Amino acid sequence: MSSLGIAALQLAAAKDDNLELVERETRAVAKRFPWVDMVVLGELAIHGASLDKAEPAGGETETRLKALALETGLWLVPGSLYERRAGAVFNTTPVINPAGDIVARYDKIFPFLPYETGVTAGRDYVVFDMPGAGRVGVAICYDMWFPEVIRTLVGLGAEVILLPTMTNTIDRDVELAIARANAAMNQCFFVDVNLAGDLGVGRSAIYGPGGDVVYEAGAGREVIALDIDLSTVSRMRERGWNGLGQVLKSFRDSEVEFPLHADIKARRASMTGMGELAMPRRPAAEGAASSDARNDHKPRLKILD
Repeated sequence: MSSLGIAALQLAAAKDDNLELVERETRAVAKRFPWVDMVVLGELAIHGASLDKAEPAGGETETRLKALALETGLWLVPGSLYERRAGAVFNTTPVINPAGDIVARYDKIFPFLPYETGVTAGRDYVVFDMPGAGRVGVAICYDMWFPEVIRTLVGLGAEVILLPTMTNTIDRDVELAIARANAAMNQCFFVDVNLAGDLGVGRSAIYGPGGDVVYEAGAGREVIALDIDLSTVSRMRERGWNGLGQVLKSFRDSEVEFPLHADIKARRASMTGMGELAMPRRPAAEGAASSDARNDHKPRLKILD
């Protein structure tokens, strides 16, 4: 067996306090689609983007989520939560198995700077095995803009990438292009789950290992229940999509080295001209122009005889 029944929940979420909504929607999926193995939610779906909502790992929210997984018999990837650990706050995706155990925690490696301030970057990659299905990798939202992250997860054996997302800005079209490209470049299923309602613009998407569109959602609430055949991943990695590029084998067999990726000092030295990673501001006034100088630029009324 290599099938994975997955339900991506694009919730019409409020700005915070969505835990009861998540519980209700998950129970509904378990009842309506008994063949589903896993439920996946968008980034920060439960408490929103406020650091004030951060809880310790194993706190009240995680306790309820573990009980929910046990009750429904589902794998649960509940988007992400802000978690406090060792004096820092992480954007964390817990992975909960049907027994109600947390089998992994993924901390977002690339917080969305300069906006997602106060969040500590994670350092570890997370993949986990689902018996009877395959190996799953986890990343969060902005992580997918860095191809090194997704390629590393695939190098660790991931056949499907789960990407909880919270996007409410104008760049969703670009994100969909990146998600689709990641699926094609890494010959994997790519599940990008966004939020609707107050937290996101929707348009969740699932792409196949050839970069093919499995499903793209609209802007509102949707329950995206799919039966994914992961055997197509190994087939496409072996033969190429429709007999075309065998991307991962070419990458594996290449003699080219990538020092920019391997050496932090080299990477930083090569990109020094971009300036500081900081919030964009309005351009500052250049000097203190005199009133007369400013008036020189104003249009003047000319009376014609």
